[in-house]
Amino acid sequence: MQLTIFILAYPLLWLVSRLPFKLIYLLSDGVYALLYHVIGYRKKVVRSNLALVFPEKTPAERLVIEKKFYKHMCDMFLEMIKTLGISKKEIQKRFTVSNFELIHGLEEKGTNTMLMLPHYASWEWVLSLNLQIKSKGYGIYQKIENKYFDRLIRQIRGKFNTTLISTRESRKILKAAKESNELLMVGIISDQSPMVSRAKYWTDFMGIVVPAHVGGEEICKANDIVPVYLKVKKKKRGYYEGTFKILSENPAEVENYKITDAFLRETEKSIREAPEYYFWTHKRWKHRNKVPLEFQNQQVRSK
Repeated sequence: MQLTIFILAYPLLWLVSRLPFKLIYLLSDGVYALLYHVIGYRKKVVRSNLALVFPEKTPAERLVIEKKFYKHMCDMFLEMIKTLGISKKEIQKRFTVSNFELIHGLEEKGTNTMLMLPHYASWEWVLSLNLQIKSKGYGIYQKIENKYFDRLIRQIRGKFNTTLISTRESRKILKAAKESNELLMVGIISDQSPMVSRAKYWTDFMGIVVPAHVGGEEICKANDIVPVYLKVKKKKRGYYEGTFKILSENPAEVENYKITDAFLRETEKSIREAPEYYFWTHKRWKHRNKVPLEFQNQQVRSK
């Protein structure tokens, strides 16, 4: 069944990836109309999340954010497919960085880095940064159940020489890479909601107490990798700009979970600047304010 679904879907995906951007965005407009107005994909989740995070906004204001978000989500999904057929020159024109000298300076010192980023703006095209660095690029990702689509995702995300590694194998591979003196840049999306049974740290995110994903911080501490926040702005349709910010120059010496907190604070800034570009369909706050007894004495930041 997995193969059948893939065989049926792949020709359409390939065809879309060969369309010019003008047609890509016309198609995106159509997908938005279907997804938002007809199917109503995850509307309840999106509205619940926006009401939780922005209680000070009126329903009309949140509705504006909601509609802009769905339009952006459709754009980004089509842009991901387009990556199959995009050239190196084109993607470097559409995803730029304002301060690449920061990363190049760290590379000159032989410093390994980890890009910590949220589900915000465009995280798919971030992988094109591998075209402009000396470091070997690794991207940590969650495997897809359908092995054929998983292979396709690896193909798309690995197009610009980034090596994708699953969350399960990441620590072992990165430890071995460090021991072999590879110069590394690791990319990880760190705003997911971890399983409550595995949560090591609870803090607030956008003013709501939730378990925090700390895998990125732990990898940095264990391997002396400098964590860097990548802030991505959507300049206009199909064009993004990233800006790097070092979260800690000496991660091993930082108090536990301070790097995670620093990442979340930067993510909050991005969301408040332009909330329509955050991925509101995620059930990020599903465990809100359900702090287990063993964490009751752990300090959490209040809004």
